[in-house]
Amino acid sequence: MAGAAFPERALEQQPETQPQRLSRIVAAIAACSRSQAEQYIVEGWVRVDGKVVDVPQERVRPGQRVELAPNARLQAAGPATLLVHKPAGMHGAQALASVGAATHWSGDASGIRRIKSHGVGQVELLPLPPPASGLAVFSQDGRIVRKLTEDALLVEQELVVEVTGTIVPNGLERLGRGFVLEGRTVPPARVSWQSEARLRFAAKGIAPDRVPAICAHVGLTVTAIRRLRIGRVALAGLPPGQWRYLAPAERF
Repeated sequence: MAGAAFPERALEQQPETQPQRLSRIVAAIAACSRSQAEQYIVEGWVRVDGKVVDVPQERVRPGQRVELAPNARLQAAGPATLLVHKPAGMHGAQALASVGAATHWSGDASGIRRIKSHGVGQVELLPLPPPASGLAVFSQDGRIVRKLTEDALLVEQELVVEVTGTIVPNGLERLGRGFVLEGRTVPPARVSWQSEARLRFAAKGIAPDRVPAICAHVGLTVTAIRRLRIGRVALAGLPPGQWRYLAPAERF
């Protein structure tokens, strides 16, 4: 049934005399299984008296009109990964809580329809500290969770870092070679000036929360951090405070 579309005539008014479960009615309209009917409902393809209802257990009274969208198509079931443009000053939990219909980016080209279950069991990956902004990732996909935890040191992150102060002689070269700071190794990074007060970092194995200490080591004070990219997935045009789905073809 996945991928099937239904014409306008697949809209029915119920003749029953007792309230019925919405999923039962949709199963009759679409000539599909009850589980497929529930999926149509939670994906937002069903209206009752002109209003979208996404609760399969909803009871429909006699005389109410149930409509299945003529272009209704079931999406493949699977876990979701959310990409959020986290504003500075927001904790990860707050960024996840901000995910909803009102903040869903209109430019999302993933083709994934938002359903309630996509908000359950989301794990924050490569967390951004509250003062930082930019690309934040939450996933319920075990493969992506493993990729960005077990293999986190192999995934490059790109950051724009606002700084003040005067860099020490050969400071960029020092950042490029890597060094030991407070007993911990700082991996080599590709660092360049974007302006007089802005550095671009591209590095593997450097967590954003270590960047202030790393910059202080070469004489600079960090005033702002924004993450632009994790691996091959970029912030691109995602506006601050909005989110989108990781598309099926995208890979970190």
